[in-house]
Parts: sequence; C-alpha cells; structure tokens
Amino acid sequence: MKSSVIIFPGSNCDRDMDVALKKFGFKNQMVWHNDTDIPKSDLIVLPGGFSYGDYLRCGSIAGKSKIIKSVIDFANSGGLVLGICNGFQILTETGLLPGILQQNKYLNFICKNVFVKIKNKENKYFKKIKKEVLELHIAHNEGNYFCSNDELKSIEDNGQIAVTYCDHKGNEDEKNNPNGALKNIAGIFNKDKNILGMMPHPERMIDPFLSGEDGSLFFNNLIESL
Repeated sequence: MKSSVIIFPGSNCDRDMDVALKKFGFKNQMVWHNDTDIPKSDLIVLPGGFSYGDYLRCGSIAGKSKIIKSVIDFANSGGLVLGICNGFQILTETGLLPGILQQNKYLNFICKNVFVKIKNKENKYFKKIKKEVLELHIAHNEGNYFCSNDELKSIEDNGQIAVTYCDHKGNEDEKNNPNGALKNIAGIFNKDKNILGMMPHPERMIDPFLSGEDGSLFFNNLIESL
C-alpha cells in the first residue's frame, strides 16, 4: 500500500508519521506543499505541527497551499485522507470536515497522554481494532472542537464522531475533556467516512519505549483494512 505525507513549512510530525507508516507496511512518500500533484496513493496524511507558524488561524494558510487542490480531489474521489492535530485543523479550514478547532478552554498548551473512546468502527480507520478505548498522545493549543447546533445534529445523525476523550474505562465527562471540546470530540469523519481528522497522535504511540503501543493498533488496522 502506498501513502503520501504532505509537508508544510512548520510541520514537525511529518517524519514521525513517515516512520510509523513504514513500520507497518506502507510505502510512504513525502510531498512538498508547493507541489501540485500527489503520487499514486492509497492514503494521504496531513501531519501535525504548526504549519506557517499558525499565523492568522491554525491551518488557514496551509489550506490555501498549491497541493491542497489535489488533496481535495483525492478526497472527493473516495481516497482516504487522515489529518492529525494540525492536519485536522487544515481539514476544517478547507471545508473537508465540518466545524472548527479553537483555542483550548483554559488557554494553555496541552502535552500529555489521554484516553479516547472509539465511537464508530464502520470505517477503514477503526474497523478491526478490538479495543474500545485507546491511549494516545495530544500536544496542541487549539484542539477545542466546536460546531453549530445544526452541524452537531448532522454529525451525530450520520455517525461522524470518530473518537471522544474519556478515562481509561471509557467514561466521557468534563473531567476527562482536556481542551473543552464540544461533546468531548477528539476526532470526526466526513459523511462518507473516508476522511478522518483527530487531535491525538497515533504515530507517537507505536513502541513501548514511547510510553505506549495503542497507536500500533491504529496503523495495523489501517494497513489491513486497505
């Protein structure tokens, strides 16, 4: 299976993602934001980081990069597009996913391990993962997911909530919501479930020496599903 990771000025998780994808069997390629074409791919990843220094809004300038038209065309054709952290922010800025990622509730940068509950397994991203709760890592200042009431109803009705913040037992409450996100939302799909944006970093949890391996479950499932 072939994947492509898009690099923007300020990306800092692109190499981490490259290592993770290759470890689990993907033939990965790195694609510069100023290119216009993407090599033949089964998966496109928008990595974490601080594209363009987060000027204006997180992901807003990256969302206007030359490569984005090809990403949008790929997504609209049914291709799998994964956005992690800043990548999630870029996906909302381009309109590929609904809602916005605003500043964390307590106006602080958060960097820690969290638990997330898988809400929908009827998709290639989570289909074969047996666990319901995963331990992953977050590192962001603008991870507070928000959308309008109409958008929220549509997201819930279509099963677009992918993962939510919770405790190790899967309890979703305010205490286990690190950034104030609406409904504890940590990640969402588009309606067709081929686009996934989420704030937690699975690529940071692929080895016991990296404090956990639940990210391995995510990538193993992805390569097997494809």
